[in-house]
Amino acid sequence: MPRSTPNILVTGTPGVGKSSLCAEVVKQVNFEWIEISKVAKSRECISGYDEELNCPIIDEDKVIDELDPVVESGGKIIEYHGCDFFPERWFDKVFVVRANNTILYDRLQERAYSDLKIRKNIECEIFQSILEEAMSSYEPSIIQELHNNNASDMEQNTAIIVEWINTWLQNNEKSKNEMFGSK
Repeated sequence: MPRSTPNILVTGTPGVGKSSLCAEVVKQVNFEWIEISKVAKSRECISGYDEELNCPIIDEDKVIDELDPVVESGGKIIEYHGCDFFPERWFDKVFVVRANNTILYDRLQERAYSDLKIRKNIECEIFQSILEEAMSSYEPSIIQELHNNNASDMEQNTAIIVEWINTWLQNNEKSKNEMFGSK
């Protein structure tokens, strides 16, 4: 059965502003924001710890098993810094958030990331790793790249996502009405 509300994925390198963007979007739409890192910790979907990068390693299969029934109903904004392990059927739209490398560097430094972790994340952004991961994991037509360097970008990106959701809902309602003969 088709969903009555869409699911979206907000993905990108750590520090590009995914969480801030999701927080702004959920202020305007009645969607559930699912932060994969928090889900992995709260539902014991951690398979180890990366000492070099100083971060937990999530058990991707366990995360999928935990969230599959939750995502099915729609109305979810999933946020994570990776995307290739999520089932394609989960998402109606994928937003890949990007940031200027100098701005990203400063943001990661403010988070007190190690030099190695900053370097690896900057390289990820330079090589467009998350964008390429999304392009190879999902239908390219559902992927949209957003640049998030400042407050103005954040405001514009929030509007883009909210407008996309509203358009999807309107189109879905029209389709439903046509299917059942209503106007």
